[in-house]
Amino acid sequence: MKSGNSISVSRETEERLKCFVELLLKWNPRINLVSPKDIHQVWERHVQDSLQIVPLLAGAQSFTDLGSGGGFPGIVAAIATGIPATLVESDQRKAVFLREAARLTEAPVTVLAERIEKVDIAPADVVTARALAALPKLLEWTAPLLKKEGRAVFLKGQNAINEIKDAETFWQMTIRCHPGMTGHDGLILEVSNLKRV
Repeated sequence: MKSGNSISVSRETEERLKCFVELLLKWNPRINLVSPKDIHQVWERHVQDSLQIVPLLAGAQSFTDLGSGGGFPGIVAAIATGIPATLVESDQRKAVFLREAARLTEAPVTVLAERIEKVDIAPADVVTARALAALPKLLEWTAPLLKKEGRAVFLKGQNAINEIKDAETFWQMTIRCHPGMTGHDGLILEVSNLKRV
């Protein structure tokens, strides 16, 4: 599957992603997994956007996705890479959806229906999040869940540069900004060497 700014995946992965999207469309009217205005652009706005992080997961043995909601980027990245993931989602209904999506797509994920601040899990190689919170808050949640040599990968919008400036007040880090590939003016922030100031 590849066209325009699309990210290429194997046929098997594409079929599993189609299964996931069909389930999402079925559940969405009941629990609002994606905005109704975006429902006709699920592939472009959500699946393709999530697939952008796949190269940044290279070498990871595990990743944790915060605020997984409708499965973006967690389920999508787990399907595309086969890397075991822990998805953290406090909304019980969305957690049920994520478990069902994992079962149907055979995605290697564990779903925790808990608040991020309460999660007690082993640190991961990578922590991911998409459209969850401003960077200073994301880093606060991420730090205890990330291995010392790990990295965080955040899909951020147009305000990312301002968020970086705000975060640098509280955090020391190495940060790389990757341009988004799906044409939505977003950035992918890759954060490593994270320490409190």
